[in-house]
Amino acid sequence: MDDDFAPSKPDDPLTLLAKQDLDPMSHHELEARIEALKAEIVRTETHMTAAARHRAQADALFKR
Repeated sequence: MDDDFAPSKPDDPLTLLAKQDLDPMSHHELEARIEALKAEIVRTETHMTAAARHRAQADALFKR
């Protein structure tokens, strides 16, 4: 993972995740990890979309 994109807090879960040693993991464990990360990306994107929609609705309401 590129350090430019890593969160600044050393105890941040994303920082810790990026530092985990993948060597001891089996192929099956790595596949499961990828699927879990993909699910988290979808969850985060869904939340981000909903937050943007909520913000746009609030902006439209208060601009009237």
